[in-house]
Amino acid sequence: MSVQFVEKTITPPEQKFNLPGNYSWEEFKLIQDVIHSSSRLKITYLDGFIEFMTLGERHEKIKTILGFLIEFYLVQKQIEFTPAGSATRESEIKGASFEPDESYYIGQQKEHPDLAIEINITSGSIGKLERYKRFQIREVWFWENQEIAIYHFRDADNLETIYYEKINQSEILPELDLRLLTRCLLMSSSLEAMTAFLSANDRRRLI
Repeated sequence: MSVQFVEKTITPPEQKFNLPGNYSWEEFKLIQDVIHSSSRLKITYLDGFIEFMTLGERHEKIKTILGFLIEFYLVQKQIEFTPAGSATRESEIKGASFEPDESYYIGQQKEHPDLAIEINITSGSIGKLERYKRFQIREVWFWENQEIAIYHFRDADNLETIYYEKINQSEILPELDLRLLTRCLLMSSSLEAMTAFLSANDRRRLI
């Protein structure tokens, strides 16, 4: 009798690590070109510091489901939008380069998306909000510690006093039920999560 062994593939979790040293913009662009051509590492640059991040399955699952639910909601509410995904935002003058996990223009397209989303399975990241502030992106959502944290950009009379305020409800999507959204993201079944979200929003539409 022959015995067959089934190899179980273990997917490594998301990891973040900083490249030691301080790098010029030109040095960063050289490193970025090498990294993008040889691997799927996510790379962030801010004021000379470079961070790499590997993407685990948990990260990709949350990102995909969250994007689906947001886009379903926008379609259901007949809100015009353009998905921008993980398109790189970078500027040598601003000293920053990064890729949000998801991003959206709400209404008409502008210089930069209105909404950006980051999935942080592993805590800690260089310039968590600073990099977004330099591009004045209106609202940033972070999935951290199994909940959604929302930050809204507050304009001011001068660049020194602009900041992000942490808020309990999105100002871009004020009617979105964040508790429902969070509950769905914590479900182990992707089908169950999507079905629960769609069913709840269908019921609200009929009321």
